[in-house]
Amino acid sequence: MNPIKTLLLVLFLALGQAAFAQNFSVSGYLKDGKTGEELPFANVVVKGTTTGVTTNAYGFYTLTLPEGEYELNYQFLGYTTLTKKVSLNKNIKFTAELQPSTKTLEEVVIEGEAANANVVKNEMSVVALSPKSISTVPVLFGEKDILKTIQLMPGVSSTGEGNSGFYVRGGSADQNLIILDEAPVYNASHLLGFFSVFNSDAVKSLKLYKSGIPAQYGGRLSSVLDVKMDNGNDREFGGEGGIGLISSRLTLEGPIKKGKGSFIVSGRRTYADLFLKLSSNEGINQSKLYFYDLNAKANYRLGDNDRVFLSGYFGRDVFGNGDLFGLQWGNGTGTLRWNHLFSDRFFSNSSLIFSNYDYQIGVNSGSTPFTITSGIQDWNFKQDFDYSFANNNLLKFGFNIIHHTFQPGKLAPKEGNFSFNPITVPGREALETGTYVTFEQKLGARLQLNYGLRVSTFSNIGGMTEYQFAPGGETPTDSVTYGNGELYNTQVGIEPRFNANFVIDEQSSVKASYARTYQYLHLLSNSTAGSPTDVWVPTTPIIKPEYADQVALGYFRNFEENKYESSVEVYYKKLYNQIDYKNGAEILLNPFLESQLVFGKGYAYGMELFLKKKYGRFNGWIGYTLSTTRREFKEINDGKPFSARQDRRHDISIVGMYKLNDRWDLSATWVYNTGDAVTFPSGSYVIEDKQVPLYTERNGYRMPSYHRMDFGATFHGKKHEHFESSWNFSVYNLYARYNAYFIRFEDNEQNPEVSDVIQTSLFSLVPAVTYNFKF
Repeated sequence: MNPIKTLLLVLFLALGQAAFAQNFSVSGYLKDGKTGEELPFANVVVKGTTTGVTTNAYGFYTLTLPEGEYELNYQFLGYTTLTKKVSLNKNIKFTAELQPSTKTLEEVVIEGEAANANVVKNEMSVVALSPKSISTVPVLFGEKDILKTIQLMPGVSSTGEGNSGFYVRGGSADQNLIILDEAPVYNASHLLGFFSVFNSDAVKSLKLYKSGIPAQYGGRLSSVLDVKMDNGNDREFGGEGGIGLISSRLTLEGPIKKGKGSFIVSGRRTYADLFLKLSSNEGINQSKLYFYDLNAKANYRLGDNDRVFLSGYFGRDVFGNGDLFGLQWGNGTGTLRWNHLFSDRFFSNSSLIFSNYDYQIGVNSGSTPFTITSGIQDWNFKQDFDYSFANNNLLKFGFNIIHHTFQPGKLAPKEGNFSFNPITVPGREALETGTYVTFEQKLGARLQLNYGLRVSTFSNIGGMTEYQFAPGGETPTDSVTYGNGELYNTQVGIEPRFNANFVIDEQSSVKASYARTYQYLHLLSNSTAGSPTDVWVPTTPIIKPEYADQVALGYFRNFEENKYESSVEVYYKKLYNQIDYKNGAEILLNPFLESQLVFGKGYAYGMELFLKKKYGRFNGWIGYTLSTTRREFKEINDGKPFSARQDRRHDISIVGMYKLNDRWDLSATWVYNTGDAVTFPSGSYVIEDKQVPLYTERNGYRMPSYHRMDFGATFHGKKHEHFESSWNFSVYNLYARYNAYFIRFEDNEQNPEVSDVIQTSLFSLVPAVTYNFKF
């Protein structure tokens, strides 16, 4: 039988079995009792059992049980558990408000989540964080950063020194789907990567899926980072912020109408440019180097069954030298969302989403001043449904449709300059869709399954002229023209997803997952670490969609009454239709860009070890990744497999946090990884008394191994009824390790036949101090 038909038949039988059971349900929302914020992915558990459910991304839950008397525990990390007695002889609605835990770390058995949740939940290869949990982790420039923190988890690694970009299990940086309130963020970095676009004061939660990606997500091969913004306090007005050495931030929130709606506005700006103006050097004091961003969100309850949300983000980086040169880039997103309850079991979320990324380069020097612009823009409609059956089986299904607009590049003279004609790489439009169904099923007390199917499509939209090239050629041999609005080159992706969890006992479990993922958008970059001038391009008749298969297996074990949690996971990922440049490729403003690309395949496999201490005055974690990542292209390296740049055999992260007393928190991190794979000359030859490097193998050499230690200390001021504050002190790269950022080769002045190897390092020891406040 066709595998898709088999999957749908199994799903239909499971739904039919669940639908005929006679039960009652208790449903509602879990909220923060202080602010009124909904709590996503919280737990509702029948006391003394493993029977329970998790709230969805919007804090809604439905728990279905046979008629009877029950005690329910409402739990969320960092909150005191609420116990509620219910008599189920009819359907009940109950919204639980949890109070933030005030216990100190010395006393705490961390509340708000089942102590063995990592064992019993049907999730693996998932990283879940909140800004509160990372507030003391030391990072570059003292700015708490969720992207820098997830790089400390096994299977996730940084794209470079101090950079917020990341690789996941051998995938490239553009193979990560990063979404903020459901809107894709195409460049998640500020200041060339040293800050992320996510202001932690405006973030409620994040979840990173490294494998077993749920079927509601699509469009990228390697991972999904789902970031949720705060909704704002619907009880009282308040704010928080921070003043640092190079940046400051301020967040304000409060009720629109008490108990009915709320808002939050959060802004951030660096001011390195203000210090540059103090320089006596005219070249420096006219320079610009800063970024700013703004998060805003409002929500309002229209009744018991309806709620609307409006959220947005806008951020911009500005870099330049007076009127001579300028570079600007930034993201803008907007999400209009409507939650609706058809019944106590049937939940709906409808979203209209906008996303835009663009950059502009301006050059005023010389005789031909010009600007270069590029960008990508999306409009997306997304519809999701959750339906809860008996026995706490959950059906999720929905669809989305995205209209993409690409502007690969345009070179135009400055106003008043007519020395040359504009050069425009033709823009493109495309339509991407995704339809999914997934079923979360519990078979007895030990086995949980999550299986589903996503079907994605991608079509180019005319008018457009598509060119054809001879193998290896760079000049078109033929062309086909498509009319305005005509859909062509439609690609279809069948994407099965599967997760399973078998609970051995309360302390241990075995989990497995499989996922096929498709990616129709591709990032073309000449930079090893990524840059704001990278170009997004769609699938075309020549550029095929990338797709990947990944399987993973894990063993999860807790010790000492769940004080310690550990896991070991192994994975294998196969990647198809991977993209690289041919040797000597010409990229910038090339209207025949596809002729500069080559296509191949790749694979990655590895093992991840994780050990975490959760309770007590001292806590933290150790993560270790052993991995291999290869790529294979017929036109590169004589067709032999070679190491991808992100191939790092060993990657270690150690994080420790210690509560010295009620006023002082201390923390430290140490990281180590094998150096990146790079292409260096293997020799040289001389032409007309000039030494020319000879390259023989792609990524056949290694950068030096990378390691550093960071240290942080937080001093908490005395708490007042309506005000609290703290000072955060941090040192990045504590022992001043000069890690290689890049290495270049230059002719030796005394002996031209000898090359000097010159290493460039970005940072030595970097201290930082930040004053944080909340009112």
